[in-house]
Amino acid sequence: MTTSNGLLRPGPGLPAVPLEIAASYRARTRGLLGRDGIPGAALLLTPAGSVHTFRMRFAIDVAYLDRRLRVIALATMAPNRLGLPRLRSRHVLEAEAGAMAAWGLRVGSLLHIEGPDGLIRLGGN
Repeated sequence: MTTSNGLLRPGPGLPAVPLEIAASYRARTRGLLGRDGIPGAALLLTPAGSVHTFRMRFAIDVAYLDRRLRVIALATMAPNRLGLPRLRSRHVLEAEAGAMAAWGLRVGSLLHIEGPDGLIRLGGN
C-alpha cells in the first residue's frame, strides 16, 4: 500500500494540517474505511475524481481538487453515500465533517502540500 505523509497548507497565514497521501490503488480503495475518525488531519486520494462513504463510521468533508490543487467543489457526506464524480477533479481531499470550514477552505482555494523534502508535486502539476 503506497501512502506517505506530509503537511497540507490551506492558505497563507493558516496553520498546516497533517496529511496522509494515498497514491496507490490499494491505499485509495481503503481510504478512511475501518477508522473511527481522522481528527485534525486529512487524507488526499490521488488520482481520484469521486468518492463514496459506504461502510464509513463518520461523516466527512470532501474537497475535489484540480491538477493544480485548486478546490473546484466541496461537499459534506454522511456515511453510506455515493459522491458525484467531478469532471475536472484529479485529487480528492477528505477530512472529518466540519474540518474544512474550520481551515477556511472554499471553492477557489489553492492548496499546497509539503513532504519531508519540501513541496510535493502530484501528477499533472
